[in-house]
Amino acid sequence: MLQIQENVSLKNFNTFGIDANARYFAEINHPDELVELFADLQWLQMPRLVLGGGSNMLMVNDFEGLVIRLNIRGIEHRISHDDVFVEAGAGEVWNDLVNFCVDRGYAGMENLSLIPGSVGASPIQNIGAYGVELKDIFDSCRAFEIATGTFRTFSKADCKFGYRESVFKTEVAGQFIIVSVKFHLSLIPNFNLKYGAIEQELTNRGITEPTIKDVSQVVSHIRVSKLPDPSTIGNAGSFFKNPVISADQFNPLKEKFPDVVNYPAGDGQIKLAAGWLIEQCGWKGKTVGHTGTWKNQALVLVNHGGATGKEVYSFSSQIIDSVYTKFGVTLQREVNIVG
Repeated sequence: MLQIQENVSLKNFNTFGIDANARYFAEINHPDELVELFADLQWLQMPRLVLGGGSNMLMVNDFEGLVIRLNIRGIEHRISHDDVFVEAGAGEVWNDLVNFCVDRGYAGMENLSLIPGSVGASPIQNIGAYGVELKDIFDSCRAFEIATGTFRTFSKADCKFGYRESVFKTEVAGQFIIVSVKFHLSLIPNFNLKYGAIEQELTNRGITEPTIKDVSQVVSHIRVSKLPDPSTIGNAGSFFKNPVISADQFNPLKEKFPDVVNYPAGDGQIKLAAGWLIEQCGWKGKTVGHTGTWKNQALVLVNHGGATGKEVYSFSSQIIDSVYTKFGVTLQREVNIVG
């Protein structure tokens, strides 16, 4: 039986560890419970927030509405020749799914190892790391349409994926709740090793012909060396998007700052490393009040204990202003600001 709780602390439901309250709180363990929930008109008319792992959000106030926590579990897989189709419930932990696939030799997810969060959130953000994005392995997702109480399947084309973007953040934002995601993987690896320090770390380990597990372990090692564990210090991973600028904007920037870290982004666009820009402005490892940037990665903002969402947000605004003043580049927050 679906239960609605009142005045629930969300401190343990967001990886930043921000102590904010939800006026109402419902945990969903099966898609049919969404049908039951929204059969009641009061929940249709109330502000709502859908929570997965709470890893890509910053609570700046209490939430005066309904928080829906997705706990829909289950992983199914089907093999057709060299193609592998894996479908997972929205409430599955993302890295548990990655490990499930890596352990079985299903290639495609290995570069996305150790990304925090849930499966259901992955298409919304089009998560990505080390040269691979979710859209590269996405097949489809099943979502509940709140207004009609029915379910719909979204293809890759339907999702209109962009850099950390999808239709779920734009055209249909707030209208659907993803309940499961299907991925298209392969039994034949096609490794992407050029991004970041993957190749160097494989060389350091004396690995010349890596397996899927080798790549996953190397990516995990790199992430652990750079990123703090949310269980020990509150954070939401990368706080800012890597900015993408035109070649016309990049060329004079390159002349002034020859060492600027950059990657081709297609269509004459250049992707800059937000962490490098922030570090050049002197923010790496800096602490202000209860918040700051991580000592090993300036792209990550942390809660040293007792930080409020407003404090973290204000700190991020200072970083944005600083980077714009020095480089003329506007950083955008990757995390979702709630409240």
